Amino acid sequence: MNVLIPLRTIVVKEIVRFVRIWPQTLLPPAITTALYFLIFGKLIGSRIGTIEGASYMDYIVPGIILMSVISHSYANVVSSFYSTKFQRNIEELLVAPVPNWVILAGYISGGVIRGLLVGIVVTLISLLFTSIAVQNIFITLSIAFLTAVLFALAGFINAILAESFDDISIIPNFVLTPLSYLGGVFYSVGMLPEIWQTISKGNPILYMVNTFRYGLIGVSDVNIEFAYLITIGFIVMAVFFSLLMLHKGVGIKN
Repeated sequence: MNVLIPLRTIVVKEIVRFVRIWPQTLLPPAITTALYFLIFGKLIGSRIGTIEGASYMDYIVPGIILMSVISHSYANVVSSFYSTKFQRNIEELLVAPVPNWVILAGYISGGVIRGLLVGIVVTLISLLFTSIAVQNIFITLSIAFLTAVLFALAGFINAILAESFDDISIIPNFVLTPLSYLGGVFYSVGMLPEIWQTISKGNPILYMVNTFRYGLIGVSDVNIEFAYLITIGFIVMAVFFSLLMLHKGVGIKN
């Protein structure tokens, strides 16, 4: 069997799904981002001054871009796959001779594409407020891609385990959003008391945001190699867990 056919079918379906409703998937991030830059960057940032040699506006731009990538990569997969379960369309995939890894790769690809596309939109909006010369294009693109993959996988796991539409909103509202805001998006970890610096280092998003910031403006609060190790390690565990649940039919063969 040519696995490229079902893989391409799932990916195209996912892309068409979020592009068709672009006023709900691509427009809101642009508006929200403009407000972030206007309020935090222009109004508040002018009073804060610089952080580690960078203007406050330049400092928060990488975090806001990556925060958008995280939330939309996650949201695309969790809503799409759970809808497939809820509408019983998942049965068509289960009876078809499609390997589990193809199903996983298809949905994750859709989430990654949406996350990165939103990231591009947010980046373009940021250029209306500031200009940033990318310091390391490889680090910038690679960590953005790996972050999108990781949180698309997290969305997939949430969708598999969810038993109602309420379940797919709990993690984003009570886990993902707090971790994102506490991940050094709007401040440097070095500004925190020592005990809170230690606690913050247990937040994986902190490492991704700072690595992305390093790629864009050359500033980071964490070790870049360690940040890559953490990100890739979480991806490997998430892939293994997702495939295991698909194999056992957790949440989809009830």
